[in-house]
Amino acid sequence: MKFPVREGISKAQHSAVHLEMRDSYTPDDPEFARWRAGYRYHSDPARLPDWWGTWHDLAQETTARGVVMRRARIISEPTTDYIRYEHDLTFANVAAGELVRWLPRRKAADIPLPGTDLWMFDSESVLFTYFSGVGEVVDREWRTEPEVVQLVASAFDLVWSRATPHEEYEPV
Repeated sequence: MKFPVREGISKAQHSAVHLEMRDSYTPDDPEFARWRAGYRYHSDPARLPDWWGTWHDLAQETTARGVVMRRARIISEPTTDYIRYEHDLTFANVAAGELVRWLPRRKAADIPLPGTDLWMFDSESVLFTYFSGVGEVVDREWRTEPEVVQLVASAFDLVWSRATPHEEYEPV
Protein backbone atom coordinates (compact mmCIF):
# COMPACT_ATOMS: atom_id res chain seq x y z
CA MET A 1 0.00 0.00 0.00
CA LYS A 2 2.23 2.76 -1.30
CA PHE A 3 -0.30 5.61 -1.32
CA PRO A 4 -2.84 4.80 1.42
CA VAL A 5 -4.45 8.27 1.42
CA ARG A 6 -5.15 8.05 -2.31
CA GLU A 7 -6.48 4.53 -1.85
CA GLY A 8 -8.87 5.69 0.89
CA ILE A 9 -10.05 8.62 -1.18
CA SER A 10 -10.60 6.50 -4.26
CA LYS A 11 -12.77 4.07 -2.26
CA ALA A 12 -14.73 6.77 -0.39
CA GLN A 13 -18.41 6.94 -1.26
CA HIS A 14 -19.65 9.85 0.86
CA SER A 15 -16.94 11.66 2.77
CA ALA A 16 -13.21 12.10 3.21
CA VAL A 17 -12.07 14.30 6.08
CA HIS A 18 -8.53 15.33 6.89
CA LEU A 19 -7.44 16.68 10.26
CA GLU A 20 -4.04 18.39 10.39
CA MET A 21 -2.60 19.43 13.74
CA ARG A 22 1.10 20.19 13.18
CA ASP A 23 2.62 23.62 12.66
CA SER A 24 5.28 22.30 10.30
CA TYR A 25 5.64 19.45 7.82
CA THR A 26 8.57 18.33 5.68
CA PRO A 27 10.80 21.32 6.48
CA ASP A 28 13.29 20.36 3.74
CA ASP A 29 10.67 20.58 0.99
CA PRO A 30 12.20 22.57 -1.91
CA GLU A 31 8.87 24.27 -2.66
CA PHE A 32 8.67 25.49 0.93
CA ALA A 33 12.25 26.80 0.64
CA ARG A 34 11.30 28.56 -2.59
CA TRP A 35 8.28 30.13 -0.90
CA ARG A 36 10.44 31.26 2.04
CA ALA A 37 12.74 32.93 -0.49
CA GLY A 38 9.83 35.07 -1.69
CA TYR A 39 8.03 33.06 -4.37
CA ARG A 40 4.22 33.38 -4.14
CA TYR A 41 1.47 31.52 -5.97
CA HIS A 42 -0.91 34.51 -6.24
CA SER A 43 -3.94 32.24 -6.67
CA ASP A 44 -2.57 31.16 -10.05
CA PRO A 45 -2.78 27.39 -10.65
CA ALA A 46 -0.16 27.65 -13.40
CA ARG A 47 2.39 28.65 -10.74
CA LEU A 48 1.80 25.57 -8.56
CA PRO A 49 4.41 22.81 -8.23
CA ASP A 50 4.20 19.90 -10.67
CA TRP A 51 3.05 17.44 -8.00
CA TRP A 52 -0.04 19.54 -7.41
CA GLY A 53 -1.74 18.45 -10.65
CA THR A 54 -2.06 14.84 -9.48
CA TRP A 55 -3.69 15.90 -6.20
CA HIS A 56 -5.95 18.42 -7.94
CA ASP A 57 -7.16 15.75 -10.38
CA LEU A 58 -7.84 13.27 -7.57
CA ALA A 59 -9.75 15.83 -5.47
CA GLN A 60 -11.73 17.07 -8.45
CA GLU A 61 -12.67 13.54 -9.55
CA THR A 62 -13.61 12.62 -5.99
CA THR A 63 -15.86 15.62 -5.38
CA ALA A 64 -17.39 15.22 -8.86
CA ARG A 65 -18.65 11.79 -7.84
CA GLY A 66 -20.35 13.30 -4.79
CA VAL A 67 -17.78 12.70 -2.05
CA VAL A 68 -17.52 15.66 0.32
CA MET A 69 -13.86 16.42 1.07
CA ARG A 70 -13.23 18.49 4.19
CA ARG A 71 -9.85 19.53 5.58
CA ALA A 72 -9.45 21.17 9.00
CA ARG A 73 -6.18 22.58 10.27
CA ILE A 74 -5.56 23.21 13.96
CA ILE A 75 -2.81 25.82 14.13
CA SER A 76 -0.81 27.85 16.61
CA GLU A 77 -0.95 31.64 16.51
CA PRO A 78 1.13 33.47 15.70
CA THR A 79 1.42 31.10 12.74
CA THR A 80 4.64 29.51 11.57
CA ASP A 81 6.13 30.15 8.15
CA TYR A 82 4.98 26.69 7.14
CA ILE A 83 1.34 27.46 8.01
CA ARG A 84 1.55 30.72 6.03
CA TYR A 85 2.95 28.68 3.12
CA GLU A 86 0.05 26.21 3.39
CA HIS A 87 -2.40 29.10 3.53
CA ASP A 88 -0.90 30.56 0.35
CA LEU A 89 -1.39 27.20 -1.44
CA THR A 90 -4.87 26.42 -0.12
CA PHE A 91 -6.68 28.32 -2.89
CA ALA A 92 -5.80 25.29 -5.02
CA ASN A 93 -7.44 22.83 -2.58
CA VAL A 94 -10.59 24.94 -2.68
CA ALA A 95 -10.49 25.17 -6.48
CA ALA A 96 -10.28 21.36 -6.63
CA GLY A 97 -13.46 21.07 -4.55
CA GLU A 98 -12.15 20.66 -1.01
CA LEU A 99 -13.72 22.56 1.86
CA VAL A 100 -10.98 23.91 4.13
CA ARG A 101 -11.16 25.50 7.57
CA TRP A 102 -8.61 26.83 10.08
CA LEU A 103 -8.88 26.60 13.87
CA PRO A 104 -6.49 28.42 16.20
CA ARG A 105 -5.19 25.94 18.79
CA ARG A 106 -6.54 28.04 21.69
CA LYS A 107 -10.07 27.39 20.39
CA ALA A 108 -9.43 23.63 20.38
CA ALA A 109 -8.09 23.30 23.91
CA ASP A 110 -11.22 21.61 25.27
CA ILE A 111 -11.77 19.21 22.35
CA PRO A 112 -10.74 15.57 22.95
CA LEU A 113 -8.47 15.09 19.95
CA PRO A 114 -6.64 12.07 18.55
CA GLY A 115 -2.88 12.28 19.07
CA THR A 116 -1.92 12.70 15.43
CA ASP A 117 -3.05 13.83 11.98
CA LEU A 118 -5.52 11.62 10.19
CA TRP A 119 -7.86 10.95 7.33
CA MET A 120 -11.31 9.44 7.90
CA PHE A 121 -13.32 7.88 5.09
CA ASP A 122 -17.12 7.49 5.14
CA SER A 123 -17.05 7.53 8.97
CA GLU A 124 -15.93 3.90 8.75
CA SER A 125 -12.14 3.87 8.64
CA VAL A 126 -9.37 6.13 9.91
CA LEU A 127 -5.85 6.43 8.58
CA PHE A 128 -3.54 7.85 11.25
CA THR A 129 -0.26 9.39 10.10
CA TYR A 130 2.68 9.41 12.51
CA PHE A 131 5.44 12.00 12.14
CA SER A 132 8.95 12.50 13.41
CA GLY A 133 9.60 15.57 15.53
CA VAL A 134 10.63 17.57 12.46
CA GLY A 135 7.53 16.66 10.45
CA GLU A 136 8.58 13.73 8.26
CA VAL A 137 6.08 10.87 7.89
CA VAL A 138 7.39 7.80 9.72
CA ASP A 139 4.35 5.48 9.62
CA ARG A 140 0.65 5.17 8.87
CA GLU A 141 -1.96 2.97 10.50
CA TRP A 142 -5.50 2.01 9.46
CA ARG A 143 -8.07 1.70 12.27
CA THR A 144 -11.71 0.62 11.99
CA GLU A 145 -12.74 -0.04 15.60
CA PRO A 146 -16.08 1.71 16.22
CA GLU A 147 -14.78 3.55 19.32
CA VAL A 148 -11.79 4.93 17.37
CA VAL A 149 -13.96 6.01 14.45
CA GLN A 150 -16.45 7.64 16.86
CA LEU A 151 -13.68 9.55 18.66
CA VAL A 152 -12.36 10.86 15.35
CA ALA A 153 -15.83 11.72 14.01
CA SER A 154 -16.85 13.64 17.12
CA ALA A 155 -13.49 15.44 17.36
CA PHE A 156 -13.58 16.43 13.70
CA ASP A 157 -17.19 17.65 13.95
CA LEU A 158 -16.29 19.90 16.90
CA VAL A 159 -13.20 21.24 15.14
CA TRP A 160 -15.18 21.90 11.97
CA SER A 161 -17.97 23.71 13.80
CA ARG A 162 -15.49 26.09 15.49
CA ALA A 163 -13.11 26.60 12.58
CA THR A 164 -13.03 29.54 10.18
CA PRO A 165 -13.57 28.90 6.45
CA HIS A 166 -10.42 29.39 4.39
CA GLU A 167 -11.88 32.38 2.56
CA GLU A 168 -12.29 34.21 5.88
CA TYR A 169 -9.09 33.21 7.67
CA GLU A 170 -5.94 35.34 7.61
CA PRO A 171 -2.81 33.97 9.28
CA VAL A 172 -1.47 36.11 12.10
